[in-house]
Amino acid sequence: MKKLKSVSRRLALRTLSLGGAASALSAALPPSRTSSIPRKNDVFALIGDRWHNFDYIRTALARTLVKEAGASVVFTADHTLLTREMLAEHKLLLMLCDGLAFPGGYTSPYPFIDPEKIKIVSEPPLPALDESAVNWLTPEQGRAIREFVEKGGSAWFFHNASYISGGNADFRHVEGALFTGHTGFRPYKMKIENRDHPITKGVADFVVTEEQHFLLYDKDPKTVLVRSANEQGLEYSTAKYGNQGATCEACWAYDYGQGRVCFMAPGHTIPSFWNPEYVKLQKNALRWLLRET
Repeated sequence: MKKLKSVSRRLALRTLSLGGAASALSAALPPSRTSSIPRKNDVFALIGDRWHNFDYIRTALARTLVKEAGASVVFTADHTLLTREMLAEHKLLLMLCDGLAFPGGYTSPYPFIDPEKIKIVSEPPLPALDESAVNWLTPEQGRAIREFVEKGGSAWFFHNASYISGGNADFRHVEGALFTGHTGFRPYKMKIENRDHPITKGVADFVVTEEQHFLLYDKDPKTVLVRSANEQGLEYSTAKYGNQGATCEACWAYDYGQGRVCFMAPGHTIPSFWNPEYVKLQKNALRWLLRET
């Protein structure tokens, strides 16, 4: 970053008091004690859910955004920390999570293991688990995100965050899309559509191997920067949304009120995050969202 930032004393104390619920990482030195100018932290990152482990996301982004790009980032999986007060202390909200909680528990968090093949042995027997999902993003939190961006903040959404849009109109209005489903793990190409935007500057097409996400895009097609494409022409369809073809919007960016918004589809694994061309895309986006370009 052009100007390194550190976590404020107030936020650092809060982080310590949470006992690990949030972790603050920074590549910066602390500000002078004589400084009376309040400083906002760069990024509040709300990451992780049942099928997207907090640790791999933090590991991936800590190297790219913190160690290499010099941003100060607070990482947390605690959605109750998403408040107007927390957003006011940051320039950028980053989210990679599906907005679901399972208060009744669940059998397995592992997406690659068939739960039918896992024999659960417990003595004494376990009580029955209610694996019903609930949406945790409240209307108030959705309004807080919208107002934060409208008033000049930035929002950066990854991967399955578009799933949240189905249950929160304010969130969908900011993010700009509705998740419709995804394929199994397979290679797909990220094809640059607009090479003139600061986010795609110097970035070549690249291939990742993970779920190819499909969605309905609400905003101006001119704001789409990258599309995903299955190069074998394998199409995706659902009973509800029909055939969506073999390609879909996978990265976009636009001004929203006085703020800025960006979405990027890859994000299910560290190998995806650390694809060299994707790293370039992420670093460019970070600078654009923080208004350094």
